Amino acid sequence: MQGNNVIAKILKAEGVDFISCFPANTLIDQAAKEGIKPMICRQERAGVNIADGFSRINNGRKIGVFVSQHGPGAENAFSGVAQAFSDSVPILILPGGPPSDKVGISPAFSASQQYTGITKWSGHVNKVSRIPELMRKAFSQLKNGKPGPVLLEIPTDVAQEEFPESDFSYTPIKPLLSSASKEDVRELVTAVLKAKNPIINAGQGILYSEATSELIEFSELTNIPVMTTLAGKSAFPENHKLSLGTGAHTATVMAAEFLNQSDFMLGIGTSFTSSNFNAPVPEGVTLGQVTNSHEDINKEYKIDYGAVGDAKLVLQQMNEEVKRQCGNSGRNDEAGVVTKIASIKKKWLEEWNSSLNSDEVPISPYRVFTELSNIVDVSNTIITHDSGYPRDQLVPFWETVAPRTYIGWGKSTQLGYGLGLAIGAKIARPNMNVINVMGDAAFGMAGLDIETAARLEIPILTIVLNNGVMTHYSDHMPFATDKWQTNALGGDYSGVAKALGAYSERVDQPENISSSIKNALKANSNGQPALLEFMTKEELNVPKFW
Repeated sequence: MQGNNVIAKILKAEGVDFISCFPANTLIDQAAKEGIKPMICRQERAGVNIADGFSRINNGRKIGVFVSQHGPGAENAFSGVAQAFSDSVPILILPGGPPSDKVGISPAFSASQQYTGITKWSGHVNKVSRIPELMRKAFSQLKNGKPGPVLLEIPTDVAQEEFPESDFSYTPIKPLLSSASKEDVRELVTAVLKAKNPIINAGQGILYSEATSELIEFSELTNIPVMTTLAGKSAFPENHKLSLGTGAHTATVMAAEFLNQSDFMLGIGTSFTSSNFNAPVPEGVTLGQVTNSHEDINKEYKIDYGAVGDAKLVLQQMNEEVKRQCGNSGRNDEAGVVTKIASIKKKWLEEWNSSLNSDEVPISPYRVFTELSNIVDVSNTIITHDSGYPRDQLVPFWETVAPRTYIGWGKSTQLGYGLGLAIGAKIARPNMNVINVMGDAAFGMAGLDIETAARLEIPILTIVLNNGVMTHYSDHMPFATDKWQTNALGGDYSGVAKALGAYSERVDQPENISSSIKNALKANSNGQPALLEFMTKEELNVPKFW
C-alpha cells in the first residue's frame, strides 16, 4: 500500500471520521476509501477553522484534521493555524509538501519549517517507512500536555511510495494525565482559605479536562466566586449563585468589582497571559495557578502558589484538601458573597435594560441578543462571536449554563473566524443549535463558506449585525472617514447568503426580530443553514472596565 493509505488507516484508528480539506491532495481520496468523509471548504483558512471548532467542542477527545495542497494550499492555511495556536487548540494539519528532490530549493514552501512558530510540534515525513512513527508522535503531542496545533508535512512523492502492508502496525494514542504534588496542593489550598477576598479565574483548561463539576464543588465548598476567561466562558454555569460571569475585553460588572477588591486570584486552567482580551491581574494580588504546563508558571506574572497537573485531577485533590481542613461541608459564606453578587447583578441588568430591550431603529445589537436568548434553549445551543464589537457586546450578556455552549476566542482576533468554528461545532454536535454572530466586515472575510454549510447540509445560524461601517474605526482614521468615508462598508448579505443556498432574511424593525429567528431555526431543523441580516446601529456602548 502507498504512504497515503498508511496515513488514512492511522487517522481511522484514531477515530477521525471526517477531514476538512481544499483543494487537492492525494490523501483526500485515500481517506475517503477508509470511510473518512472529505468536506471541501471554499478557502483554506475556513477549513482550519472547521477543524478548530470540532476539536474545541470535543475537548480534544476527537481531533479536527485539515488536509491541504502543498505550496499555495499550505501558505493560505497559515493564518488559521496561527489563530488556533494563540488559543491553544489541538488540531492536526496535514499539508502536502514539495517532492523530496525539491526540498530546500527556492521558492519551494516548506510548511514544516515555516509553521514552527505557530505549532506545538511540526514534522516532515522524509521516508515512507517513518509514517507510523511520525503519526504516533503527532497524536501524542495532540493528546498530551498543553493543547496546540500539530503539523506533519507529507511530500508528494513520499505519499505515493510503497509501504509493505505486512509492516503496518499502529495502536491509538492514549492520553496520559497526572495529578499535582500533595504538598503543592496543601500549600495552595491553605493560602486561598486564608485570603480575605479570593477570586477564581477559570480558563479553558477546565473545559478540556471536563472539570466543571469539580470546579463547582470547589467554589461551593470554599464560597469563592468564579470569573471565567474569554476562552473559558461556559466552564462555570453563569446562572450559578457564585458566578461572576466573564472577564475579557468587556466584562460583567460583577467580575470587575470582585476583581478590583481581590487579594488572591486563583487561576485554574489558564495560562495567565496578559492581553487586551483577558481581565487584568491587579497589582499586589497574591497569585495561585493550576495548570498542566510548566511553561505557564511564572510566564508573565510571579506565581506565589502553584500546582501542575490536569485540572480535573488537581481540583479533586483540592476538594479533598478543603474537606480535610474545613470538614465535608466546607466553610460558611461569612462574607456574604452570594448576596453581594446577586445585588450587583440585579442593579447592573436594570441599568442595561433599556439597551437589552431597546425599540430603537436602526436595531440595537443588544435587542437581537435578548430576543435570541429568549427563543433558543441556551443549554442546547452553541454560540460564538466574531472579532470586534460582536464579541464585546455578546460576551457579558449571553449567560451560559452548560460547558462548551460558548466558543470564546481572542488572543488573536482574525475577522471571519467564527463561521468556520460554527461549522466545526455543528459537525461535533449535530443535535444542538449552533450560532455564529458576526459583523459586516467579518462576513466580507469569510462569507463564501456559507456555501460550504449549504452544500454539506450543515444547518448553522449566522447572524450578521450590519451597521454599514467598521465600528469605531472613524476614531482611528478621522480625516479619511470625513473626506472619503473610509470606514463605510456595503452589501446585501442576506441576498448573498440566499444565492449561496442558505435561508435568509434582512430585518430592519425590532418587532420582526423574534419571527425571523424562529423562521431561521425552522430552516435549520430542515437541514438548511440560515443567515439573518439585522440592520443595526453603530453601538459603541459596551461594558468595559479596564
